Amino acid sequence: MAQLRLGVNIDHVATVRNARGTAWPDPVRAALLAEAAGADGITAHLREDRRHIVDADIERLMASLTRPLNFECAATAEMQAIALRHRPHAVCIVPEKREERTTEGGLDVAADIARLTDYIAPLREAGSRVSMFIGHDPRQIEASARIGAAVVELHTGHYCDLHAEGRLAERDAELAALAEGARLAHSLGLEVHAGHGLTYDTVGPIAALPEVRELNIGHFLIGEAIFVGLDTAIGKMRQLMDESRGG
Repeated sequence: MAQLRLGVNIDHVATVRNARGTAWPDPVRAALLAEAAGADGITAHLREDRRHIVDADIERLMASLTRPLNFECAATAEMQAIALRHRPHAVCIVPEKREERTTEGGLDVAADIARLTDYIAPLREAGSRVSMFIGHDPRQIEASARIGAAVVELHTGHYCDLHAEGRLAERDAELAALAEGARLAHSLGLEVHAGHGLTYDTVGPIAALPEVRELNIGHFLIGEAIFVGLDTAIGKMRQLMDESRGG
């Protein structure tokens, strides 16, 4: 089984920084520490409201990183222009609502095929790998393949919530649906990633899915780093991922 990559999302280092309106803590410093600790890539979500990552962070990340940047954004003209200016390794299109605390659910690709086909075409031509952040609904997976995306990232938030609430039968059903979605995506030629809400307690079964090539994890790792440091938090997550792959 191929080694599973770990993308570390550094958004919430910026959340803490922005709470005081200072330059600290620096998300770019966190990204460099994550690279040193074994992250295979760095994820940063530039939201329309700039509640955490801001434009200058993206510029500095592009100038500083030695590992790929996964640029998360909504499918807006503003974000397309920013992505085309920087040409990150990957652009992950996510749903976004101003009132949400975090990304809720997956993108409805099937309802917006024509627009999203046109939207991602310049990004693909610029050399970025385009990913769609979706649920495991077969319609969304098939639509992502139709529009020409290279990757789908399956939303694992509901699975993690069910685990936290002790609803184990429902959790297992959700895991089975994610597994089936991963198989379908792989059969359609899509690379499969997964993420949202993953912790030490929930990462194993997702990491064990053979079609999944990358996990993107942020909030838990940044929170755990408060207590043990970012290198230790990432190292333990990496170990659990590798163990789940039989490594």
